[in-house]
Formats: sequence, C-alpha cells, structure tokens
Amino acid sequence: MTPLISARELRVTFDVPQPGALPWSKPRQLHAVGGVSFDLMPGETLGVVGESGSGKSTLARALIGLVPATGRAVWQDGTDLIGLSPRKMLKYRSEIQMVFQDPLASLDPRMTVGQIIAEPLVTHRKGLSRAEVKTRVKDMMDRVGLLPNQINRYPHEFSGGQCQRIGIARALIVEPRLVICDEPVSALDVSIQAQVINLMGDLQRDLGLALIFIAHDLSVVKHISDRVLVMYLGRVMELAEAQALYAEPRHPYTQALLSAVPIPDPGRERAKRMIPLGGELPSPMNPPSGCVFRTRCPRAEARCAAERPALTGGAHLTACHFPGALTPQELAAAG
Repeated sequence: MTPLISARELRVTFDVPQPGALPWSKPRQLHAVGGVSFDLMPGETLGVVGESGSGKSTLARALIGLVPATGRAVWQDGTDLIGLSPRKMLKYRSEIQMVFQDPLASLDPRMTVGQIIAEPLVTHRKGLSRAEVKTRVKDMMDRVGLLPNQINRYPHEFSGGQCQRIGIARALIVEPRLVICDEPVSALDVSIQAQVINLMGDLQRDLGLALIFIAHDLSVVKHISDRVLVMYLGRVMELAEAQALYAEPRHPYTQALLSAVPIPDPGRERAKRMIPLGGELPSPMNPPSGCVFRTRCPRAEARCAAERPALTGGAHLTACHFPGALTPQELAAAG
C-alpha cells in the first residue's frame, strides 16, 4: 500500500536576531525540527509525543505549509508538498485539515457556528448552493455532537469541549483524508478529553481518516494511535507500533515519559519506579553534539557526544547507541 504521506529528512530552521547585534550581523539559527522521517498510511493514526519545545507543533505546521521547511513531504499522488506555492498548495488544503490546541482561540468570535463550519466549504466547494451548504453543516454538527439549533450561536456561548467539537466539524466538513490534531485536548478537563478522543476515534473509523495526533502526554495517545513517534529537541527518538512501544520502550527518554504516566491501580502506582529527567531542555539554538538527549540521559557515554545515533531497529526504530531497558544501577543513578 502506498503511504498517504511520506516525510523524509524534514527540517525547520528559524533565524533569530542576536540581542543587541547590528542590523547586518548574521542571525543565530534555531533548529526546531531536525531531520524527521516517517510514513503515514491511509486510515492510520500516528501519535506524536514529547515535551514542550520538542518540535511537535512545528512539524505539523511544516507538513501543511504554514512554516517554511526543507526536506520532502510526498503526498500519495507523488507531489512534494514542501515548497509548493500557495496556489498549488490550495489543491491539498481540503485533503489536509488541522484541529488546533486552543479551541476558543482558533474560532473567529465574530462568526456564528454555522459560518465557521461552512467557511471551508465556501472556499473549496464553490459549486454548492447555500441550501446544500447549510444541510452539510447541520449534518456535520449532528455527527460531532452539536445540536442543529445551535447553528446561529457564537463561540463564546459554548464550553471548551463544545468549541473543540466545532473545530473538528470545521476540519471534517470538506471530507479530508488527513487530519492533524495539534494537542486538541490539552486545554480541556480530563473527562472532556476522553470524550473528544473517543469522538475522533469514531469519526476516523466512520470516515476512513488518517490522523496525526500530537500530545505531550503518552497516556493521551495510547488508545487512539496505531504507531507512536517520540520527539525530543526536534529529532525522532523512537518510532514503533503503539502496543510494542508501551510494552517495551527502548529509548531512555521514552522510558522516562512512560514512568510519569499515572497508573489507575494504587498498588502498582506506588510500586513503580519514576525515571526523572534531570536538567533543563537544551536550547534548540545550541543543541548538544551527537545525541541531543545525552545531557539528560542516565546511560550517556563518550560515544553519545561524538556520534549522532541513527534511527534503526526495523519495525521498532530507536535513535540510541545503547537501547534497552534501564538497569537498576542506571535507575538509581538517575534518581
């Protein structure tokens, strides 16, 4: 099967002026995404996780052309989306839609719910009549759990969970093949998070969508993802089937993230060993040499500073010179 989208060595670099520097001085470079590669199959959900500042949202914006990037992001028809002009990219805007992190901030407060959801149809389906647009909007509202009689209300009249449902309806109204969800539940209460995640799972099965589901919490993507990609400082640390990654994480960073996930069983929660992440996240303007995680890794050695680890391992990819579960001695040293 041909991947829906294939990313190869995707990089995003921003120029940052030096404080107090002269106007003609060379700016510093911030490496937000550093050579990310993956394939996404039709109908698959790829969870993308990592700490704040790991480059998850920048990766998403690079895929849809909101930030300049280098490398390749090849759509199923063979078109490389990186560097496409706005006119040529318009064809793919209805194929790739995005659900944003802040549900209320992503909605225009001057527009009604009906106008917000209908806007992509007006842009990409110009042949539809007003009656057809209104019918499709009401059908989509019903599908995401909104009442049709709410069509003339404004975003401030809805709760956070309802606003996110509006954002989901807006993204799905043009029948995309890929929806990128950029931390869509991080601003919601825990109970509402579960509702939105279940809704996305149901819509994916019903509509045959492919999803890229971004979160900073591994527990959020556990039940919706087919595969999970773990990012740190713009690079991929681990990429594997969700079941395999949760059962046997190989990268020390993934193990640390999983150790922070609460376990509903009080006995198991008390017995588990936390793996603290020492130190601060390094600056993306001056990333560590070799393995970018080495400054916080309990098993870092001289080789980690001298040589960048390749992403290897077949179906369970790991970017680590010494993958595998941390030993009791390493756990003791870490915490």
